[in-house]
Amino acid sequence: MKMLPLQLVIIDLENGQRGVFVGRPLITDESVEEECQVQNVWFTDIHEMPDSSTLEQLTRMALEQMSRGRTLQ
Repeated sequence: MKMLPLQLVIIDLENGQRGVFVGRPLITDESVEEECQVQNVWFTDIHEMPDSSTLEQLTRMALEQMSRGRTLQ
């Protein structure tokens, strides 16, 4: 089995709702010293996926949606 680095991003809204997002790390030990500012935040339109999907497949699906303009910014 191939092992991938994983990072969770947790966002709390003022109304008390919380979202947990799973993905590949943006911030690593090497990049901490570099200036890292958020340029855009994208939300995909993937509501359901097969239970056997891998993180790699989900990443490809999200990038494909972004290239087609089917995301919210």
